[in-house]
Amino acid sequence: MGDYDIGLVGLAVMGENLILNMESHGFQVACYNRTTSKVETFIRGRAKGKNIKGCFSIEELVSSLKRPRKVMLMVKAGAAVDAFIEQVIPFLEQGDIIIDGGNTHFPDTIRRTKYCEKKGVRYIGTGVSGGEEGALKGPSIMPGGSPDAWPFVKPIFQSIAAKVEDGTPCCDWVGENGAGHFVKMVHNGIEYGDMQMITETYQLMKVGLGLSNEDMHQVFARWNKGKLDSYLIEITRDILAYKDDDGHAVIDLILDTAGQKGTGKWTAIEALNQGQPLTLIGEAVFARCLSALKEERVAASQQLAGPGTSFTGNKEQFVDDLEQALYASKIVSYAQGYQLMRAAASEYAWNLNYGGIALMWRGGCIIRSVFLGKIKEAFDRDQNLVNLMLDPFFKNEIMNAVPAWRRVITTAVELGVPVPALSTALAYFDGYRSERLPANLLQAQRDYFGAHTYERVDKPRGEFFHTNWTGRGGTTSASTYTV
Repeated sequence: MGDYDIGLVGLAVMGENLILNMESHGFQVACYNRTTSKVETFIRGRAKGKNIKGCFSIEELVSSLKRPRKVMLMVKAGAAVDAFIEQVIPFLEQGDIIIDGGNTHFPDTIRRTKYCEKKGVRYIGTGVSGGEEGALKGPSIMPGGSPDAWPFVKPIFQSIAAKVEDGTPCCDWVGENGAGHFVKMVHNGIEYGDMQMITETYQLMKVGLGLSNEDMHQVFARWNKGKLDSYLIEITRDILAYKDDDGHAVIDLILDTAGQKGTGKWTAIEALNQGQPLTLIGEAVFARCLSALKEERVAASQQLAGPGTSFTGNKEQFVDDLEQALYASKIVSYAQGYQLMRAAASEYAWNLNYGGIALMWRGGCIIRSVFLGKIKEAFDRDQNLVNLMLDPFFKNEIMNAVPAWRRVITTAVELGVPVPALSTALAYFDGYRSERLPANLLQAQRDYFGAHTYERVDKPRGEFFHTNWTGRGGTTSASTYTV
């Protein structure tokens, strides 16, 4: 049996940085990479002189570890994780722990937890957010899986995680099997939404108001000192001021086609599976898809004309309105994300700590912001809060922002500047606050063409009725509808 606290497989940027982070907090780390030349390079380079052991086989890695052995995989999500689990398990004993720290789809973590537990091995699937810098200096860590594995990894994870002002780590146990990776998936979906909303305010300022990069840099700098104070606003401020060696603004040299790795898509798909209206994240994913149609958009721009109008109002007032619209839309996005987590917790029998999740996101991760502290406070006030917009603080904030929000959407439509995330957030707000929606007509249509039945306002919920709309149909109706 060895002396090392944890073993890590995978020496890409995130893996290397996590190892260095662990070692800097007093843990002894053994590492392995399938391409063993990377182990040599790391040990001779960034790890030189540190309490880090390079291993050249899985067997050597496992034999270097204290019991219960903790082997963390930082490899590409998918088949590679399953392959490494199969390679590691033969060398493990009862109660040893495998940890997957990649961007894994949560159903895979549910499956792997069950599989490993049957083999007598404990399993943790953990989200790790914060990018390269976070991994090195303190990420947000979202672990789930075998609950009895948590006490053994807790000292390491909470030591290396980011800390909020009072020293509380941005890491705590999320829940059983796939809960950790699910919460990381929702985090990434919200990240998609935040980024899309920010780009829409950028586009309105650039195209709608004709502001320069320096003007916009100043706007984001100001916003970052107020209620929008966050990592993504901060880096947007810096991006807009950045120039290359020739003095060119780099932002203007970047092709307008966005990439994606799939976690936002997973969030939108799971929302559909759960019947939850995650409209903003859905629009953020589709906006990236539309951006990828660059050649088609260039061709269409020569044929499809916009309104040809220009902004004639008070630019400073409109920038202030944009701040309010962005803030209100952000409230909606997080409200939707939390609704999805609540639905999934019921579906998968997870006991999620919603305030604790906000605290885990409060520092270290990509969506870290002052705003998340307010979400923690909302769930401290009411742990059974149904929708974030109904919390007294957020209800007041969103109602104060509504007039500016409506002015922004109206102006965007008049100028022909697309704002899918900001506008769908307002549509959700208006839909959620509506006592009556036109779904009565929709149900009538479904019953007309497919005998799908409907409920009545003058009868108890759960009773279903069918109308013979044409006089030609029979009395047979289809089964009742479900989302």
